[in-house]
This record gives sequence, C-alpha cells and structure tokens, in this order.
Amino acid sequence: MIPVLDLKREYQELKDEIDAAVSRVLASGGFVGGAEVEALEGELAAYLEVPHIITLGSGTDALFIALRAMGLGPGDEVITSPFTFIATIEAIQHVGATPVLVDIDPQTFNLDPQGLGAALTPRTRAILPVHLYGQAAPMQAIVEFAQAHRLSVLEDAAQAIGARYCSQGAGPAWQRVGTIGMAGAFSLYPTKNLGAYGDAGFIATRSPAIAEESRLIASHGQAARYHHVRPAGYTSRLDALQAAILRVKLPHLEAWNARRRAIAHAYSEGLKGVVQTPYEAPYALHIFHQYTIRHPQRDRLAEHLKARGIGSSVHYPLPAHLQPAYRDLAPEGSLPEAERAAREVLSLPMHPFLEEAQLEAVLEAVRSFG
Repeated sequence: MIPVLDLKREYQELKDEIDAAVSRVLASGGFVGGAEVEALEGELAAYLEVPHIITLGSGTDALFIALRAMGLGPGDEVITSPFTFIATIEAIQHVGATPVLVDIDPQTFNLDPQGLGAALTPRTRAILPVHLYGQAAPMQAIVEFAQAHRLSVLEDAAQAIGARYCSQGAGPAWQRVGTIGMAGAFSLYPTKNLGAYGDAGFIATRSPAIAEESRLIASHGQAARYHHVRPAGYTSRLDALQAAILRVKLPHLEAWNARRRAIAHAYSEGLKGVVQTPYEAPYALHIFHQYTIRHPQRDRLAEHLKARGIGSSVHYPLPAHLQPAYRDLAPEGSLPEAERAAREVLSLPMHPFLEEAQLEAVLEAVRSFG
C-alpha cells in the first residue's frame, strides 16, 4: 500500500535527533513552556521573518485566540471560505461572531475576492482567508478590500507554512503567508508540512498589541502568576517535548517543501490530459500540503486506486454550509463552486519521502482509470 502520508518514514529519517531532543527534555524536568518553547518561537520568528510568535496547543486555538486578540466578538461578522476544515468556522463562532461565506475560485480552491462586496454588511469586521492545500490566497485583493472598508485580516495558514505570496507593485516581492494580514494562524498537527507529534499551533504577527493580547488570553488572562487582567481567559500552551521535536524538524522544512513541489510537478506532467491537476497561481509559491486533483467520478477513482494499493483522501467531502451542524450559514446551491469542488476533489499521496517507484505507481494507477 502506498499511503497518502508516511510519518513512520519521517521519524526513521530523524530518529537519532528526535530521540536526543526528547531525552533532553525528559532529563530537564521542564515540560510546559520554558527554554525549548522560547527557542522554537525565536526560530519560527526568524524563519517567517516576523517579530512575534505565540506558540499554542493547536491550530484551532491559534484561530480562536487571534480573533479574540483582534477584538472580534458578538455581533460581528467575519467573511471566510466555505471550503475549509471546519476549525475555520468554529473559531469565528467561538468568539461569538458570525461566519459569512464567500464562494471559492474553482482553480485555486481559495476564497474568490470578487465575492467580497456582496458579502459586506455594516456588521462586517474581518476577513479570514484560507491558504488551502498550501497555496496562498489572493492576498493583495483581499487586503486592499479590507483596507478600503476598515476590516481586519486574519490568515488561516494552517496548511501553508513555508508558502509564499508575491504582491504586485510596491512592497516586498515575496512574503511568507501568515505574515501579510494583521496575524496568521498556523497548525503544527502531525500531518502538516511541519508537524509535531501531537496537537500544536501558533500565531504569527507583526503587531505588538495582538501578540501581547494573545499571550494574555492563552494564559488565563494573567499578566503575572495569579494576577489576572483579562476576563474569560483561556489556557493553550505548547509542551516542551513538542517544541524540541519541532526544533529538529524546522531546519528541514525548506528542503521538504522543495521535494513536495518536485513531486507535484512530476504528478502534473504525468497526468496532463488525464485529470484536472492543481493550478499554481502566478502570485503563489505552492508548497503542496496536499496534491489535489479533480475528477467528476471522484469516488469511483478513489475505489480504483484503493484496489491497486494506492491511498487517497478527500479534503473536504462537504463544504461548511452543507455540514449538518452549519446548514444555517447558507442555503444549498448558493455556493456552487465550493459544492462542486467537494464532489470532485481527491488528494493523492504526497510527502517528501515518496520514492520514485511509488510516484510512478500512483501515476500508472490514475492513468489506468477508465
């Protein structure tokens, strides 16, 4: 069986370094926060070229805490994508705000900025674009719209650590996603391009105020031990063990992302004219958290691959507004591109340890689908 992801292989590649890092933490007796977490925050800040990193217990926490730190709450509306992992929607609701859904661009699967105007109301306070599958959303159009209407922008970069966006005109040519808006929320779940061995996440921001508020919220609203200055605080902390493991992995991230891009390009070349392969926007450096094709007979294709020992996944089989818990967000048929994508997308095996023979086996299996 060729799996979609091979975390066992990743561990074997780094076993000695990871085992040493874990032993170091166990011997230290410090398991929450501390030197390992502080060091990781500094290393992530250097990698992303951003001054403030706040490590947390998950990517969901990063979204929720960042929204709270940005001042979002009851009565507010946040524009976002219906085609995303449900944590994007949950985080908006957890702060008491209302998600407002805008349909996706069928090529990139990301929020289509042409729909922003129709979604705007007097209650709109923020836009939450998702960099889905590892490709940047069209941030220039989103940020310009936000600035024109005095809206905040929080980037959901859960799947996109290391991806870049190229703005047009003035400003830096290439920027890391998650550093373009007021803040970015990242997931370090084990399956991500940079993954912990458990739940983990972080917020990246250039704003000292958002950074300070995020740290307060994540630590029970306390400015010092047992001195609580914010009501309704929360607890979300990164374990030192996870930080130590992530510090081993982070130096490999650029090479791993480059390998993912090479695999993706080989897939796209080998599947040209067979299925609809991923579109790479000219403004984006895609890091292929997922390599996701489209096919009108997606379920039959998945069964065909399974019969030939090829793993595949569907990200995601239902857009947010068709989930049983969220049918009040928008009526069926109102977001046609997200609905069509949910019927057609299929993710093929994608990880930096995929061997050439495995890649060829995947290509041959897809091409043999009649």
